[in-house]
Amino acid sequence: MEAISAGVYIHVPFCVRKCGYCDFYSLPCAGYASGAAEEKFDAYTAALTAEISAETPGVRADTVYFGGGTPSLLGAERLSRILDAVRERFDVAGDAEITLEANPLDLAQPEALRNAGFNRLSLGVQSAHDEELAMLGRRHTFADARHTVETARRAGFENLSLDLMYGLPGQTLDRWEQSVRALLALSPEHISCYALKLSENVPLFAREAELPDDETQLAMYLSVTEALAAAGYRQYEISNYARAGRESRHNRKYWLGVPYYGFGPGAHSFIEGCRLACPEDLVGYLGGRARRELVEAHPDAREEYLILRLRMTEGIRPSDYESRFGESFAPFAAVLDRYAPLGLTARDGERRYLTPRGMFVSNAILEELIDLL
Repeated sequence: MEAISAGVYIHVPFCVRKCGYCDFYSLPCAGYASGAAEEKFDAYTAALTAEISAETPGVRADTVYFGGGTPSLLGAERLSRILDAVRERFDVAGDAEITLEANPLDLAQPEALRNAGFNRLSLGVQSAHDEELAMLGRRHTFADARHTVETARRAGFENLSLDLMYGLPGQTLDRWEQSVRALLALSPEHISCYALKLSENVPLFAREAELPDDETQLAMYLSVTEALAAAGYRQYEISNYARAGRESRHNRKYWLGVPYYGFGPGAHSFIEGCRLACPEDLVGYLGGRARRELVEAHPDAREEYLILRLRMTEGIRPSDYESRFGESFAPFAAVLDRYAPLGLTARDGERRYLTPRGMFVSNAILEELIDLL
């Protein structure tokens, strides 16, 4: 049997400034003097390559994902050095998917990035309306996003993923559909659509009362799913749509329970059945004091399987569950079948899966399934 290839995740915790909704681990560098920022980026690159170089050598990997933060801020030369360190420590497949997240205003030297081996870009477009972008705290306009897509294409990138957000304060269904049509006009290979979720510690939380109600957000979700299907994008996960063969190979590892190795403060890993994370501490990381710590030893594989597989449109085959875990799927099937008359679940032969309506309320369904464990 062919060995499963792992994924590698690189976290870059720098942004020019924090967006009003973001609660990921990232630090604004807008206040740095230019020289200080360069020094910080150099120090981080050195710490990151040192951590990667300390990893057990020879692990087979076929995806590498640079996320953040805004990884593109490091520039092509530093990013190339980090990618070289990954290749030196991991057995990276020749056809590996190598993704770089970027903001539309922060993609410099795309030709150099492409030559270094990056072959997929993920751009945070978020909206086609400039006033919505400003409200979110984004620095770019939609014209900037369009220009960056054109620049990336000229540099040879043939695999682009663009993000959109719905459920924004004051957003209407009509304005959301305008954003979807504008994004489709850019013809990306992959589209991610996320509902805005606000935690209490972000500035935009003050506008939580202005978020569209659940009925409107459901209409937005169903609308984009229908529009993207008509345009040739297959929904393969709750928030993700792709043209044939362009699904995110890296993100599928998370949903299929495949091992992945995370590097950098705030990065998570799943290695030998255990969840690990590096503390969100840039100072400690630069000083060599922050490294992976155990978060959860061998979580319940059945729970992981149910949650992650039902995030995906392919759903679950009871025979697969039963062969993996040696127990009957019947109690879970009964729950899923009970939601079928409501249009929330469906069957295709043996396969059971959540419909788009079911995915929108998936948390409630999953909680009921997990209670059976």
